[in-house]
Amino acid sequence: MNNFFATPEGAWGDGSVHLTTAGIILMIAAIAALLIVAAAIRHRSAAKKAALTTKQLVYSAAAIALAVVCSMIKLFEMPMGGSVTLLSMLFIVLIAYWYGPYAGIMTAVAYGLVQFVTEPIFYTIPQMLLDYPLAFGALGLAGFFHKKKWGLQTGYIVGVIGRFLFSTISGVVFFAAYAPEGMSPLAYSAGYQASYLVPEAAVTLIIICIPPVAKALAHVKQQAVET
Repeated sequence: MNNFFATPEGAWGDGSVHLTTAGIILMIAAIAALLIVAAAIRHRSAAKKAALTTKQLVYSAAAIALAVVCSMIKLFEMPMGGSVTLLSMLFIVLIAYWYGPYAGIMTAVAYGLVQFVTEPIFYTIPQMLLDYPLAFGALGLAGFFHKKKWGLQTGYIVGVIGRFLFSTISGVVFFAAYAPEGMSPLAYSAGYQASYLVPEAAVTLIIICIPPVAKALAHVKQQAVET
């Protein structure tokens, strides 16, 4: 892994590494491939309706860009990663809600890789996978509720729970040493993740349930999925 994909960093203490230029290029290629495949899946499943693959690519890319920008607007930041942001997860959930679970999951995984590329420091490949493509990719689970009543709200909750679970597992496996003496690593990790995910989820759910906001989102969805 060293020299080509990643090289020792030391920014987090012994054992941490960061992506090389080649590693970043590979991540960017993976991001592009995920978005293209997501659009292709949507296009194939709705071929009779002449689904506009290009439109989905544009909306998905725009959602990722907005999510990244909003993730930088931190209302509260935790000391060892994680923060309450300005609706950043919502934009990824919207793609899943509009285009279904498979396109949603791939777009969410792509977003996770984008987050990783913005700060490409990690300990091990398993830790990186749990914290980025898997944790953020879980937001795409919202797509399984895209045809349900209150599907956006339900899907958002499920997506956040999925991210919480993967992040908690990462905390237990790779960051147990940070747990206070005498405290269960599982309890510590779960509490840590909940401390920033729950407030952001609560604020987001309140906002998207406001009638004018719900109406605006329904209008945008119509524009996104029409052929």
